[in-house]
Amino acid sequence: MKLTDQQVTAIKRKRGELDLSITSLANATGVSKWTLIYIFKHDHRNVNSATFKKLNDWLVNQYNHDLVKEVN
Repeated sequence: MKLTDQQVTAIKRKRGELDLSITSLANATGVSKWTLIYIFKHDHRNVNSATFKKLNDWLVNQYNHDLVKEVN
C-alpha cells in the first residue's frame, strides 16, 4: 500500500503537536522506528498493509481524541 503525501504530512504534524520523538511515535503506533525514519526522511511511501493500518489507526484515534477534547 502507498501512503499519500497528505497522510505523511498529517502524521508529521500530529507528531510535532504531541512533541513525540521518533522512538515515542514508534511505541505509540507499533511501527518500527526505522520504518518511520524511511517514511519521513527518505520519502518511502510504499509500506505493507499492516504498517499502513497502524499509522492510519493512530492518526484517526489522535484526531478523534482532539474532537472529544474540543466538545468538553
